[in-house]
Amino acid sequence: MSSAHQQSEGSVEEKNAAACPVVEAVEEVGSQWRLVVLYDLEEGEKRFNELKRSTGASSRTLSRVLDDLEDADLVDRRVEDRPVATYYSLTPKGEALCPVFDEVESWAEDWL
Repeated sequence: MSSAHQQSEGSVEEKNAAACPVVEAVEEVGSQWRLVVLYDLEEGEKRFNELKRSTGASSRTLSRVLDDLEDADLVDRRVEDRPVATYYSLTPKGEALCPVFDEVESWAEDWL
């Protein structure tokens, strides 16, 4: 293998390594439903049924997405006993995405 070919492979690997955090971030929040729920929770804490109505997601989909977001430390779940209710809100990690969503929205308005 020529040294030029090895060098170009190295630079591709370096470029891929530099993009890695972006790819990981998109994979963590990149599904349609995750983005919809995160965007909806920007308004503040909501109960499960409020999220279901405002996002249009089925109960099964919403439940799965909320579990995934909670596992990723993007959403916090709070359960009240009386009356029995489950509330969801953004964690500090989730709130840190709000400016990113604003920038993507601005980009989309300009380019899509």
